[in-house]
Amino acid sequence: MDFALTEDQEMIQAAAQEFAQNEIVPVAAQFDESGEFPTDTIRAAGELGFMGVEVPEAYGGSGLDTICYVLVMMEISAADAAHGTIVSVNNSLYGVPLLEFGSEAQKLEFLKPVATGEVNGAYALTEPQSGSDARNMRSRARRSADGGHYVINAKKSWITSGPVARYVILFAQTEDADGNDLGISAFVVDAEAQGFHRGKHEPKLGIRASATCEIELTDYVCPAGNRIGDEGEGFKIAMTVLDSGRIGIAAQALGIAQAAYTAALDYSRERKAFGDLIGNFQTIQNKLADMKTRIEASRLLVLQAAWSKERSKRTGSRNTLNASIAKLYASETCMWVAHQAVQIHGGMGYSKELPVERYFRDAKITEIYEGTSEIQRMVIGRLETDLR
Repeated sequence: MDFALTEDQEMIQAAAQEFAQNEIVPVAAQFDESGEFPTDTIRAAGELGFMGVEVPEAYGGSGLDTICYVLVMMEISAADAAHGTIVSVNNSLYGVPLLEFGSEAQKLEFLKPVATGEVNGAYALTEPQSGSDARNMRSRARRSADGGHYVINAKKSWITSGPVARYVILFAQTEDADGNDLGISAFVVDAEAQGFHRGKHEPKLGIRASATCEIELTDYVCPAGNRIGDEGEGFKIAMTVLDSGRIGIAAQALGIAQAAYTAALDYSRERKAFGDLIGNFQTIQNKLADMKTRIEASRLLVLQAAWSKERSKRTGSRNTLNASIAKLYASETCMWVAHQAVQIHGGMGYSKELPVERYFRDAKITEIYEGTSEIQRMVIGRLETDLR
């Protein structure tokens, strides 16, 4: 068993770390404060190939593997989780459905400009009344009598990159011209076309620079050629995408946790109390030991999930179990480590003068999106007991 990274993996990790530390770290607090979308750094990330890590070069990507992707996600998220979220959406939530289920024409028209960083993509599954219960959607796509297009009426909420996305992968209940149910289907919609409306911009606790909003489609005419996969295949596509997305969020959580741990470790080596460095106190050492141990366990689970996804590409199997385990453990580790980092910093951990309070705010979302911790436990439990 070999745990060493390949040369390509080491190179892209080093490139991502250099970019993140030199370009993102200096502006992270500013964008967190303003909530402004970091257009310039995201475009620069696209130029370096970080917006389509697993996308073949023919479609504008880097043509690398899933391990490379999680390494990029770790490094960028350690610098700023909001940037990591945007990278995750473009790579996993937007890129995967087109890469795995899209036609050649769809890949060239809709995947390539997002993979290169020219424009941004988004993923619209959640609705105001259906988050974890994804099947309970009210969005409708009615097929025309001649089959040439669909008329979509939909309202989606919590759409990451919604305010800035040019293209959106959207899921809706499909109907034929007579109103007969055809199941959930997936579509690529153009945000610049008539009938597409962006709603309120969500004011969030964390990842504030990753723009989020509601979107609404009113009598939106979508060409039949923009449907991804077959009619009724949308739920399968959505769940496949979430398997990939959960690995990305697990890597994001690991990056945040690593940044919080490093900050706490450095502070313990500088801060004095009762005449001694606090790093010499057993209580602080115990916290740091537990933080380090959980981070390294998360790292192994994340890399295992990434390796398993590569295997699933060859076998055609799902990677649900490993993705859910990694996402559950890494996200809860992230929240716990960020909490401990604030505690180690004491009063300074509560101040915006240091980044640990941002790590704490950013950490929470990793336990929620791409499936809450409760959903991950349900998925893991059902797969293990086969009670489906």
